[in-house]
Amino acid sequence: MSQRPPATAPRAAAALLALALISLLSACTQVRYVAQASLGQLSMAWRAEPLKDAASDARRPWRTRALLREVPHIKRFGERHGLTPTGNYRTYVELDRPAAVWVVSACEPLRFRSKTWSFPIVGTVPYLGWFDLDDARAFAAPLKAAGWDVDVRPAGAYSTLGWLEDPVLSTMIDDGDEALGELANVVLHESLHATLYLKGQTRLNESLANFVGNELAKVYLDERVGPSSVEKTSYLRGQERSEARVRALHAAYVELNRLYSSPAPDAEKRAEKQAVLARLAAKIGARRPLNNAALVQFRVYNSGAPELSALLATCGGSWPRFLGALRQLEDHRFSAPQENIGKVVEPLIQAGCR
Repeated sequence: MSQRPPATAPRAAAALLALALISLLSACTQVRYVAQASLGQLSMAWRAEPLKDAASDARRPWRTRALLREVPHIKRFGERHGLTPTGNYRTYVELDRPAAVWVVSACEPLRFRSKTWSFPIVGTVPYLGWFDLDDARAFAAPLKAAGWDVDVRPAGAYSTLGWLEDPVLSTMIDDGDEALGELANVVLHESLHATLYLKGQTRLNESLANFVGNELAKVYLDERVGPSSVEKTSYLRGQERSEARVRALHAAYVELNRLYSSPAPDAEKRAEKQAVLARLAAKIGARRPLNNAALVQFRVYNSGAPELSALLATCGGSWPRFLGALRQLEDHRFSAPQENIGKVVEPLIQAGCR
């Protein structure tokens, strides 16, 4: 497995340098973040190898090679359903860590109001991804010291929104029978970001990508391995577990939001908050501490599903028509950085998917 940089590395470096210069000109405080992002991305480019070579390398497990061979099929499937063709996922990177990036988010302790950061291209975002866990923790430490609820979570994939050629990462491949469905989900999710991205509207962008990945992966499995396959059954079981977790997180969010809006003293709110979070952690088997930052991030990825489902139905189940209707939002004047998704999608439903 060669460590030689691919032919695209110089172009990637130039693009990253341009993005870094734009960011440096806009805010000097972004230097540290942009520097680590640039170095992390260049490291990916250096370690990448052509997907075809990785999929035929006998030194890798047969299962991994079989899943890598599925990626071109998943991409073509997504394009048939309206996702924009890109140069993504033509290379593979074997990572020596359990996550692609670690995502840091912060939220006020007695109100669901996220800390945000702003960049010229993506707009305002409620999280930052770090390629190194120690860097993520170092960034999180002063936020915690300042009184924010802070969450540091691992992510197995990320998107450069079509600006660079994203590789398939080893962290995108699960161990169980659900692996094909989850790989399809991730590729389709990230491909949605390269198809439609609304500057500053992270909740809509991520919830839409989550919806598209979740639902289109089911269709892909039906076409590729059949509706009664082990892969489809295992994927659906995983989705059911995820949905149960989402329901529990939503219930806790509603309960805490009501508590924070009450006239109770702050000390009482803090005590009740810890009790609610302790019950939630026990119920979902949380692997890391739960706080407001974790709960508000769950909403970033899990909002608006009923409205998006209704829009898809209005579009006759056609994903290209569905995405075409949503592209109208590119000209929408949003009243808030994280506007309610239902409020934004409902007019598209009323218009009849035009």
